[in-house]
Amino acid sequence: MRRLAPLLVLIALAGCDSDSGPATGNFYKGGRDAFEARIEKERGTPVVVNKWASWCGPCRLEFPYLRKQAEKRKGKVTFIGVNSNDSRSGAEKFLKEEPVPFKHFEDPKLEIAAAFNAVQAFPSTAYYDSKGKLAFVHQGGYTSEKQLAEDIERYAR
Repeated sequence: MRRLAPLLVLIALAGCDSDSGPATGNFYKGGRDAFEARIEKERGTPVVVNKWASWCGPCRLEFPYLRKQAEKRKGKVTFIGVNSNDSRSGAEKFLKEEPVPFKHFEDPKLEIAAAFNAVQAFPSTAYYDSKGKLAFVHQGGYTSEKQLAEDIERYAR
């Protein structure tokens, strides 16, 4: 067991970096300030922010569209999730069922959602242009990948 201890420490540390939370790697650290800093850090690249919750039916329906668009637009558009008004365990379970190639912020009190005027509707998708300016917020779920793709083309420039 003594020989395994250093290896276990290295494995635990390998999942940690300045942007990720626990070893799952699905969540950024921090709240609204960290979210706003992340948007600023992405300046020069358009950003699509999706607010969701594991208990939200329309959120579950649109996640495959978000996954496909994030994969298609990798390196051209940054995608960020905001898990709002939800439990960490529910969010992690949902992300195992519907994995997406981007990280999320935890937003239990809807403080991050308030930063982009999306407190009421679940889901909501915010579009930031490459200058870091909020360009548009779509309230409610997308019913097709085509509709999502059209909004990305229109607002995430």
